[in-house]
Amino acid sequence: MTAPYRVLVTGSRNWPDERVVRRELARAWHESGGPIIVVHGACDAGADQHAAQWVRDCQAALLGGVADEPHPANWKRAPRGAGLARNRQMVDSRPALCLAFIAPCTRWNCNRLDVHGSHGASHCADYAEARGITTRRFTP
Repeated sequence: MTAPYRVLVTGSRNWPDERVVRRELARAWHESGGPIIVVHGACDAGADQHAAQWVRDCQAALLGGVADEPHPANWKRAPRGAGLARNRQMVDSRPALCLAFIAPCTRWNCNRLDVHGSHGASHCADYAEARGITTRRFTP
């Protein structure tokens, strides 16, 4: 039996287009040729939520070999660094592919004046690339 192909989904909480997430997960599943595990941050909105829903829909359609591995951030334990710690944990779980769905930053207290991507998703994608993981970035 083939080991499952691990795909990390990282993305903005305000990622607007579920169709893009679904299309790219289907593409990764097709390219893998076998079972797939979708690693995600378990946020209840945006790209994580779209990825989790794709997994549930595949399972409901009885498509075998599709599972998810949620990694919720522990905001109570580390309120300021929980998201970054979760991102490192997901990347360190050794996915074969990272799909990064990065919307523009909307952080109210961000001091940057340039247009840039959301901090958490950008951090996760950068870390994945630094660890040698193939990373595909998408913007709305």
